Amino acid sequence: MRYSALSVITQALRGHTGWTPAWRKAEPAPHYDVVIIGGGGGGLATAYYLAKNHSVGRIAVLEKGWLGNGSIGRNTTIIRSNYGLPGNIPFYEFSMKLWEGLEQDINYNAMVSQRGIFNIYHNDAQRDAFARRGNAMRLHGVDAELLDRAALRREIPYLDYDNARFPVHGALVQRRAGTARHDAVAWGYARAADARGVDIIENCEVTGIDIANGVVKGVQTTRGAIGAGKVGIAVAGASSLVAAMAGLRLPIESHALQAFVSEGLKPLIDTVVTFGAGHFYISQSDKGGLVFGGDIEGYNSYAARGNLPTLEDVCEGGIALMPMLGRARLLRSWGGIMDMTMDGSPIIDKTPVRNLFFNGGWCYGGFKATPASGYCFAHLMAREEPHPVACAYRLDRFAAGRLIDEKGAGAQPNLH
Repeated sequence: MRYSALSVITQALRGHTGWTPAWRKAEPAPHYDVVIIGGGGGGLATAYYLAKNHSVGRIAVLEKGWLGNGSIGRNTTIIRSNYGLPGNIPFYEFSMKLWEGLEQDINYNAMVSQRGIFNIYHNDAQRDAFARRGNAMRLHGVDAELLDRAALRREIPYLDYDNARFPVHGALVQRRAGTARHDAVAWGYARAADARGVDIIENCEVTGIDIANGVVKGVQTTRGAIGAGKVGIAVAGASSLVAAMAGLRLPIESHALQAFVSEGLKPLIDTVVTFGAGHFYISQSDKGGLVFGGDIEGYNSYAARGNLPTLEDVCEGGIALMPMLGRARLLRSWGGIMDMTMDGSPIIDKTPVRNLFFNGGWCYGGFKATPASGYCFAHLMAREEPHPVACAYRLDRFAAGRLIDEKGAGAQPNLH
């Protein structure tokens, strides 16, 4: 059943008794042509684009819990393509274009809202850095504007412009950026993949990867052995743990990233705003809650929960930028596990094990990359060659010195 205004009206007249489940509760088969480990955004998008764009036979997505349980449902929903390095700009702009047509493509309301993102700068050096980034974006055909203080104040009057410590001088703006509903993205890709015959198997944790003579043969799971011609790993913060099942050691650390939401408020922030004097970003959801976050925790962790020191640090940044936030009540927080690479950029590549592929190391950028991540990973798995916009995301770049250090923080993952 395709979703449409007509179908909604028809079902309303029938008391909404005719809706069918968005996807099947599939049982695992003994063998698949492709098995994707991980039922988050990247894994579901990969399965969908494999089924849609490539002549692939039977496909399965294995999720250890339920769909939306992992980092796809534990983020601050920002989508953007305002990157500054050649290895990143084409990829994230490709993702941005996929976002713009996503809801029509998968026939699902993912609540994509291109409300714009304002990256605030506070001194001349930051202004010059943002000018360079904006120029690089425009050279690649990506929209970017540099606003001075007066222009920014006309658009966002509620910032603390006159604080002596962090005066606001202006912002770099990408107006096509915005937000999308994180769990709706997972549900939409799941429904679209299921409609093309993909088996989505929930509550199926992978406990081992079967390899014979350097070739992957399948996986061991809590629901039995499953054979596979090809296996793709797309498990975000659990990347190192799953890769270790195949004897691989990745240049990745896992860190918890907290996100927060306030009580529901009347419309206040109609865009996305980031703080240049600290790591803080904020938007407002359709339900009225202020959604915000900041830095990852500085130590390795697989705990999908937050801690008070990080909460304090994030709130300090928010109040320094918008003192009015101190009057809002915090409603809840959650934690996602970030797979942080040594240069802060992702990996989409083959592994040394034949027919075993890896998609991970997304750091802070996993959600915004969801469509392109799946599209390019599907291309790699089907054709065994990287997609043109993802050629820089090779696993061997760390050994070869071809790093993509967007933030310029060096080989210290927790600083990215």
